[in-house]
Formats: sequence, C-alpha cells, structure tokens
Amino acid sequence: MTTPARTFYGLRHGATDWNREGRFQGRTDNPLNEDGLRQAHEAVDMLRGAGISRIVASPLARAARTAEIIAAAIAVPLAIDDGIIEFDFGSFEGLPVRDLMIKHGVTSATGLVSILPADGESWDAMTERSLACVAAWLDRHPGDDLLFVCHDAVMQGMANALSGSYFKNSHGTPFRYVCDGAHWRVEQVVTLDRYSPSPPAT
Repeated sequence: MTTPARTFYGLRHGATDWNREGRFQGRTDNPLNEDGLRQAHEAVDMLRGAGISRIVASPLARAARTAEIIAAAIAVPLAIDDGIIEFDFGSFEGLPVRDLMIKHGVTSATGLVSILPADGESWDAMTERSLACVAAWLDRHPGDDLLFVCHDAVMQGMANALSGSYFKNSHGTPFRYVCDGAHWRVEQVVTLDRYSPSPPAT
C-alpha cells in the first residue's frame, strides 16, 4: 500500500439530489444541488485559516465545482486528477443505500464494503489509486498544504487504510489526515469562533 509522506486535507463535495435521496452515486456525474452549493461556500469559512495553498479535485462535476468555489475564494491553484475519482459501484449505482443494507443485513461501513458487487471497482484498488494520487501530489509540491476535494468512498478507503477505521463524513466538512510519526488519525477541521467566550465567573 502506498502511504503518503505527510499530513494532508480531504473534503467531501457538496450534496447532490442523489445524496439527498440516499442513492449510490459512484461515477454518475450529478451536479451540486442548492444544498451542495451552500455547503461548498460554507467550507470556505472553515478552510480560510487552515493554510491550504493548493487544491486537487476529482473530475466529477460535484467535486470539481465544490473545489472551484473554494479555490476562487481562498485564491489558490486548482488541479483535476482522475486518481481521486469516486468509487465505481457497478450495478449498485442509482440504488438506495439503505434498502441494500437492509436486504443484505449489514449495518456498518465495513459491512457495506463486504456486499459491493463484482461488476464495480475493487475497494482495495480504489484505496490504492487514491493514496497513490495523494502521495504523488504531496511529493511533487513539498512546500504546499494540499486539500483533496473528492468523495466519501475515496476518503473512507484512505482513512481505513491509514488509521484502521472509518469515520463520519459530512458534505462540505474538511478533515485533516494527520501523520503523527508512524501513526495516522483523521480529525475534523474546527473553525475557531471569531468571538472568544467570556471567562467563567469566579
């Protein structure tokens, strides 16, 4: 497995109508809906102080548009890379996620990965291509803090491979994949409130 050399940022694109309907989306190239556009703009506020100096996005419209909004707002270069395109769900694409989980009796991300159809992409292959893409960009731009705007399956695959677990991933919410020596963890990027809380009464 390819392991990136240092910490990087990941962001799931804003929502689409299929996200709202709970469908497997995969390579189906749906645009952002009004919620997704709002989430992309809200992500700007969370990322403004993070020090991002370069953005790489999946070519699918929902990720590329999210990245365009952020890159324009924080004035950093944006590149598109097929290496972080969403997982190909094969014959599951367009089907309701919940219905298939109930049908197969699975209740977790690990369970979901275990029932993926054979006519789609291999989960391990998706994880490896995503990590290889991230690692190559980090190596190519050693002085930059990079944000990868991509998809839930891509981010989950990388998180599980690096840190050993999946995480709750929301649209337009930035996360840091933190390299701490030989160990990795995934943490949400938290924006400090502009107003400091009042000191406690004594």
